[in-house]
Amino acid sequence: MSLFIDHVVMTVKDINKSIYFYSNILNMELIEFVSTSDTTKRKSLKFGNQKINLHEAGKPFKPHANKPMPGSLDICFISEKVLDEWILIFTKHNIDIEDGPVLKTGANGAIKSIYIRDPDLNLIEISNVI
Repeated sequence: MSLFIDHVVMTVKDINKSIYFYSNILNMELIEFVSTSDTTKRKSLKFGNQKINLHEAGKPFKPHANKPMPGSLDICFISEKVLDEWILIFTKHNIDIEDGPVLKTGANGAIKSIYIRDPDLNLIEISNVI
């Protein structure tokens, strides 16, 4: 039996800043939905077959991680868009590239990556499969 990631939960300081960053810069789709367990309106960011559910700091939905906090995520996204295009996008939006392009090892082999920070200082790795 195989396991696949359906979604992850990210705790953020300012949900609107996070939505802007992930939807307008990283081109994820904002999804608003109503929780089936408690009818709370929720927000998520969809990319491919996965999504990131957003929880605002101090207002987590139950159940949640033991110590949810902004800035504790380190995540890698595989992109079909070449890194040079991402570098232009980040430069246009005054987003510093913290590292890269560098060669790394992804889940399925070699990748080439650049690293940036989101509004909560989570480490975001954007990679191309080599």
